[in-house]
Amino acid sequence: MANVEHSGGPAKAFGATAVGTVRGRLRVARLGLWLVAAVLAVRQVAVVLSTPRGERLTDLETWVGPNGVLHVKGSLYDSTRFTGTPFGGLVLKPLTRAAEQALGWGWTFGTLLLVVALGLVVARALPQPVSRRTSLLAAPVAISLLMLSLPVRNTLWLGQTSIIPVLLVLVGCFVWRGERTSGLLIGLAAALQPTVLLFAPLLWFTGRKRAALSTGVTFAASTALAWAAMPHDSYTYWVHHMAGTGLGGPADDLANQSLHGALLRLGLTGPLEIGLFFTLGAAVAVLGVRRAVHYARDGQLLLAVAITGCAAIAVSPTTWQHQLLWVLLAVVGRVGKRASDRYVWPVAVVLVMTLPAKMMLPNMAAMDPLRDNVVLLAALAAATVVPFLSRTSPYYRTPIPTEYAAPVPARLKHVPLIPFLRRVLTRPNLLLELLLIRVTYAAYQKVRLAATGGSNEAGRARAEHHGHQILDLERFLHIDIEHWVNHAVVKVDWLRGFFDFYYESFHFVVPLSVMAVLYWRRPVDYRWARSALGFATLLALVGFWLYPLAPPRLLPGLGIIDTVHGVQDFSKPDYGTLTALTNQYAAMPSLHFGWSLWCGVVIAVIAPRWWMKALGLLHPFFTVSAIVATGNHWVLDAVGGAVVVGAGFGLAYVFQGPRARGVTVAEAREGRRSASAEGAYVGAEGAD
Repeated sequence: MANVEHSGGPAKAFGATAVGTVRGRLRVARLGLWLVAAVLAVRQVAVVLSTPRGERLTDLETWVGPNGVLHVKGSLYDSTRFTGTPFGGLVLKPLTRAAEQALGWGWTFGTLLLVVALGLVVARALPQPVSRRTSLLAAPVAISLLMLSLPVRNTLWLGQTSIIPVLLVLVGCFVWRGERTSGLLIGLAAALQPTVLLFAPLLWFTGRKRAALSTGVTFAASTALAWAAMPHDSYTYWVHHMAGTGLGGPADDLANQSLHGALLRLGLTGPLEIGLFFTLGAAVAVLGVRRAVHYARDGQLLLAVAITGCAAIAVSPTTWQHQLLWVLLAVVGRVGKRASDRYVWPVAVVLVMTLPAKMMLPNMAAMDPLRDNVVLLAALAAATVVPFLSRTSPYYRTPIPTEYAAPVPARLKHVPLIPFLRRVLTRPNLLLELLLIRVTYAAYQKVRLAATGGSNEAGRARAEHHGHQILDLERFLHIDIEHWVNHAVVKVDWLRGFFDFYYESFHFVVPLSVMAVLYWRRPVDYRWARSALGFATLLALVGFWLYPLAPPRLLPGLGIIDTVHGVQDFSKPDYGTLTALTNQYAAMPSLHFGWSLWCGVVIAVIAPRWWMKALGLLHPFFTVSAIVATGNHWVLDAVGGAVVVGAGFGLAYVFQGPRARGVTVAEAREGRRSASAEGAYVGAEGAD
């Protein structure tokens, strides 16, 4: 009886409590995600409807407005503004009578409902089996990502119809059971967007031959119907413009993310470009469909649909931004054997589909071919080369687990506040790190510039007022040494040159070098140091936003000499090529000093030799001397930089706990092998 009472009732109650807690957390998380999706939807609608009439839904106005091309009695393509198929024009004709009602609220909310339906279908189409958590959270996550994506935002803004073909294909593949009905829906999608015909081979080679035939018949019938109703327009579209080529904007425009557009941007023209486009397009189509068939047979039909759609993006003569939604669907593919590598592909896809290309890659001439075609490259990668895992792979559901360092006891009771952020032993994925660092820095630049209203001129008066406040405070504290130091350094040419060079060169070189060494030699310490630096930079952005401050060199009447950029006209200062791209009034706190202090602290904590520690601490000393001598910062700016860096290390401690010992992966594995061997030896002795 004791055993029954002890092991039965309480254990059952404990298990029920644990399950109830997990379910409760899932319900809260699901509610929160649905709230996020709703907020994003409301925001998108508000942005569109709050825009002046002539600046929103411009494509829809062009088609069905009072003077739109669908009202004219001549050809739809006389103005080349209508880029749809003749069948699309035939379908839109009835909307012309209700154009005024369709423009605005009705069209925007209708598009919004299509996006929600698309997200629900995608969540339902995830490869089985899926966990309960995934099934509950998939729909709001999918809808949120769709709302954030550039194609959906572009579609809502322009009043386009490009969501309809994607939704028709997904409904035909995952909702309707009958093959003929499925083929009918996909055929209608192809009639609106001809490259969707690429799904017919996918259906055929995966055993759905009736659906493939139905797709072809529906497309042919719809095209023939449009040809009978509008023969001149059909000839213009299919023969003269070669399925839409040349309609809309210039084919070499950055918005055209197809192989044809990329080749034109590279300077190829004429028969050479056309021949190369058809050759590459055929190769991408064959390889993409072949891979899609493989993954469809593997039970990953949603991934197969995404791969086929990505191939269609590449082979279409023109693929505008609102037609790029297929790339986002490829996020469902799993890549990488290690658990830590699983996030690389989905994060890359989400960033490519939600952020401008300039935030992904630096604005450098050498990067132009990559930056101008970043979405096309993502589509080509998904269609042809990304090694998505098969469901038969042992790593599909059970990747190689991440190795963690032993936790270090904290002095405070509730530290760490986020226990699952444990110290990882292995190096993070380099591609993912570089991508996140680049995006974070681009966001830092944008927020820093936005702090003055988007330009330096907009925040000048307030920044100069704050500059006088800082100067008065420094005079009260008797630390107003900026003028004296600046003029003393200017008189010594070699010293001026040294500080100018140090200010311009070491701000990025030293932190990046420290991070590179830590990444390669001490990955545990790399994550700790990176987190502290991230928190410090985030706090600095708050400072830039709340307290724009003119540096000494931009404060009129102070007499500071700008040793780096030369004498300035304070109404229109000129500091090189970055004049319009940087906020020169982001002086408090000084991240020049803050980042250098971060380097000094990290080196002092981690370096094995005393002279290395001392050398590391020289960097913040030289940096604070340089920022004051060149007139770029006040002394109190350096104090502010020190405060945010100290807070950054403090937040890293509070959230993640104390810094783990900087062991290498090899040392950790050797320690585990020794422990295992010792345990086996003790076990053998006990058996004897």
